[in-house]
Amino acid sequence: MIEIGSGDGWAHCVQGHKHWGRFGAAGLLVRFRAAGDPIGVDRILLQHRAAWSHHGGTWGIPGGARDRGESAGETALREAAEESTLDTGPVVPLDEYVDDHGGWTYTTVVVRAAWEGVATPPPIEVRGAESTELRWVRSDHLDRLDLHPGFATTWPLVRSLGAHVG
Repeated sequence: MIEIGSGDGWAHCVQGHKHWGRFGAAGLLVRFRAAGDPIGVDRILLQHRAAWSHHGGTWGIPGGARDRGESAGETALREAAEESTLDTGPVVPLDEYVDDHGGWTYTTVVVRAAWEGVATPPPIEVRGAESTELRWVRSDHLDRLDLHPGFATTWPLVRSLGAHVG
């Protein structure tokens, strides 16, 4: 049996970066296709990070530290539930992308909201102190926001994962 333990804490990778999550971290990239959006455009749920947090004031996906023995998918769903009122029941897992820094990883878990086809995505409220706002942002408008540096680097690599193409 794998011992369960909190992953809260700082870790350093072989690249010399300082990261939150002793056992790595994961985030949930939720894709939603709103009725009337152009073909190839999805809405992405973004979190505006609280000023006190690491890279505070930037936009990224809900996520956080992996606990010992927890899968990336479990972490991403748990963190999304801790940070938002998103109902993770009606989401369909699509893909994962692992950003491996050597000794530390961040896994982006890509899911599609199963309640698609409505004119607007359901409102999602902030839960907890790590976010100041949650917002559905068109995938072709993400470059207009001040993105978390890690998400800004990863977005070009994950933007097509699970994308609605027609």
